[in-house]
Amino acid sequence: MTAPSTFGLSSEARNLHWLLTNLVEEVPGIQSVAVVSSDGLLLLSSDPARNDQARRPHAATAKGPRGSSADLATIVSGIGSLTIGAARLMDSGPVKHTMVAMDEGSLFVMSISDGSLLGVHGSADCDMSVVAYHMALFVGRAGHVLTPELRSELRKSLESESAEGTR
Repeated sequence: MTAPSTFGLSSEARNLHWLLTNLVEEVPGIQSVAVVSSDGLLLLSSDPARNDQARRPHAATAKGPRGSSADLATIVSGIGSLTIGAARLMDSGPVKHTMVAMDEGSLFVMSISDGSLLGVHGSADCDMSVVAYHMALFVGRAGHVLTPELRSELRKSLESESAEGTR
């Protein structure tokens, strides 16, 4: 994984980047990770360079949802919205996490305290309990610092990386 540039970011933003990098590097079977705001915008990604691949169809694609962090963010946002709606209809309280097991992989979505979501795409052979445990650690550490100001900073950082990638 290539770590995104954290030059010029606040210490909180750098800490979140570090937590995300650590999650991907320390947990076997994680292929990609996205943190998505409550309104569905990608805030933080395990591989921001994948965003450029979505705009360049002839680029080599990485393994994952069409090789794009933006695609993972869309999937996470949609699943999050669907499960929140289901929980409301069933009057069952807030959604804590969602797991989708597929033949060739897994998708995990976990709520962060501010309404943001953590999404993880794992390989077919990942240990789901280990992934869920480490996601809970990430959420516990990130949830209290993910303020509106930090969400705005992270979003602007991704937008500037995308703009630099198209030059």
